[in-house]
Amino acid sequence: MSTVTNSLLSIVVPLYNEEDNVVLLTEKIHESLEGYNYQIVYVDDFSTDKTRKVVKDMDDQKVHLIELKKNYGQSLALAAGIDYAEGEFIITMDGDLQNDPSDIPQMLEHAITDEYDVVTGIRQKRKDSLVKKIPSKIANFLVRRVTKLDIKDNGCALKVFSKDIAKGLNLYGEMHRFITLLAHLEGAQIKQVPVKHHARHAGVSKYGLERVFKVVADMMLLLFIRKYFQRPIHLFGIFGVLLIILGFFINIYLLIVKLGFGEDIGSRPLLIFGMMFILGGIQLFTIGIVMELLIRTYYESQQKRPYRVKKITIGDGKAA
Repeated sequence: MSTVTNSLLSIVVPLYNEEDNVVLLTEKIHESLEGYNYQIVYVDDFSTDKTRKVVKDMDDQKVHLIELKKNYGQSLALAAGIDYAEGEFIITMDGDLQNDPSDIPQMLEHAITDEYDVVTGIRQKRKDSLVKKIPSKIANFLVRRVTKLDIKDNGCALKVFSKDIAKGLNLYGEMHRFITLLAHLEGAQIKQVPVKHHARHAGVSKYGLERVFKVVADMMLLLFIRKYFQRPIHLFGIFGVLLIILGFFINIYLLIVKLGFGEDIGSRPLLIFGMMFILGGIQLFTIGIVMELLIRTYYESQQKRPYRVKKITIGDGKAA
């Protein structure tokens, strides 16, 4: 039997065109969390259907609706919900009914009893098409190989976070795919548990094969941020110095050939390469210095969130 806690739970669910799913999802959450103290934070990512109206018409005091002013994508929708969430534990899930809210109590028990900072699901017997499964498997393989973090299912949206870890995540772009890795970089203790997975109840999937290329691009950016965000001069400066040294030795060699042996070097491609290496190295080193100054400005300036909230509604449609 799962442990029932008096702590407030926040279930954060990004929504985009889920008018046919949101009522049933709300009912399943209520059924699964009976006896718990919780709030449901729906973040409407500028849906083009009747999702917002359906949520408001439910007139549910446990439901909080955040409406974004335009379509920002899943990462910033999650960020908006997490920033708003008041719970001691913050639970994320998708709004398409493929995640099962009945898995939340057993995941929550690991977070409370075993004191894990993040409990993430591993989808069992996935009910997705190959168009979604293949990119997901490739993405999971790449993440494991590059980051050395053995997370079997990075794409599972059903996760339980402690409040301090969730609030410390810096989500932007499409970094929701790496949310477990981001938590790991913040020092989180992570537990993986098997969870149920269902076929989509209604609506259409928002993912395709292009996801693999997005994952690769985001992963390269994440690795840069992980290793060099606070010290970009160590990346650009080192490459810059190496190019300058290489160009310097090439030009020294050509100078010896010119002065020592009287050979013509003006038409040699090696001379062009030598000058290019020196100039390129100076440019990289300069970029490193400029980025160092930008990072200092970033940390010392007032932090602003990369999204704008249009309105927050609780229960009966009254603005919060």
